[in-house]
Amino acid sequence: QVQLVESGGGLVQAGGSLRLSCVASGRTFRSNNMGWFRQAPGKERVFIAAISKLCYNTNLSDSVKGRFTISRDNAKNTLYLQTNSLKPEDTAVYYCAATDTSDPNVYIEPTSYAYWGQGTQVTVST
Repeated sequence: QVQLVESGGGLVQAGGSLRLSCVASGRTFRSNNMGWFRQAPGKERVFIAAISKLCYNTNLSDSVKGRFTISRDNAKNTLYLQTNSLKPEDTAVYYCAATDTSDPNVYIEPTSYAYWGQGTQVTVST
C-alpha cells in the first residue's frame, strides 16, 4: 500500500515562501504521476499542480502559475511544491496525491489519483 506524508506547511506572512514536501513509501510504489491539491475551509478541493513520472511534464493552475513550482526527486520518492509570493487566498490544506499510472501525462482531476496524503496546513497572514 502506498503512503504519502506531506510536510513543510506553516504560518507565513503575505509575500513569503514555503517549500512543501511529500515523501512516498510502499512496496509497490513506482514514483507514479503525482500532484498537489488544496482545500480551503468550506470550499471544494481544487487542483494546484501536477507532474508526470515520465518526462517530468508539469501543469500548474492559473491561480499559482508564476509563483509556485512543482518538482520531484524520484530517487528519494519525494514530491515538492515551492510556493513563493504567497497570498492570503493561498491559505488552505495542501494535499499530495499519486496515481497508479506511470506515464508522461499530467492529471488535474482528483478522481485520477488513487493515493492521498493527510494534508499539511498553509496559513498566509496579512
